Amino acid sequence: MDRQLSSLFDAATRPYLRAGSPYLGAGFYYWQFARGKLRYDPVLFALLRRGLLPARGRLLDVGCGQGVLLSLLTAAREHYRDGDWPRDWPAPPLALELQGIDLRRDRVQAARRVLDGYARIELGDARKAAFPRCAAIVMLDVMHYQSEQQQDRLLAKAADALDPGGMLLLREADADGGVAFEVTRWSERIAAAARGDFGRLHFRGARRWTAALEGLGFAVSSEPMSQGTPFANVLFTARKGA
Repeated sequence: MDRQLSSLFDAATRPYLRAGSPYLGAGFYYWQFARGKLRYDPVLFALLRRGLLPARGRLLDVGCGQGVLLSLLTAAREHYRDGDWPRDWPAPPLALELQGIDLRRDRVQAARRVLDGYARIELGDARKAAFPRCAAIVMLDVMHYQSEQQQDRLLAKAADALDPGGMLLLREADADGGVAFEVTRWSERIAAAARGDFGRLHFRGARRWTAALEGLGFAVSSEPMSQGTPFANVLFTARKGA
């Protein structure tokens, strides 16, 4: 974290604590996970700091887990309305309808407990569920758990669900990322095994992800998204043509 980010989110009244503290009611594990994610995952605050999310419409977080991103967006709105917001940051998306879907019942239950009244959280398999019309779809560290055919189908489903000009925000590891990618791959394998999941993981290089998105008609930009970590993650910002 740079100095501005650290000073913004280290005090007890700052958004990362406001976003994380409700998870105490869901259980210690969920609280610890949320605090760690909010402190150390650079992608969450990049979405806010760079104004990547639309101001209105619907956001669908695919593989939302316990809803940490959605909790952060809710907390950001509260801070902005309280006048406690960095002057050089764009306003958070104040009129964006928040929705998430995840396969694991325990995580969905935790997300619902924290986000009741703020976001709609669905239990379901994103590969089978119908996506609603969206202004933005977020997929963070989701695709490598799917086969390449499933990845392609999910991307196509997202493209169909997005409004004209809508945004798909995809973060995945860059399989061409050398040593950092090997660290990422083994970290993901260990984390999956700890959950009892011993299935194969499927990674692609950044150029292949870009080609797949462009093949669906997206205008794509990409940037490293592993700051402060040893990983080889990349954020792909893909805008659907109007």
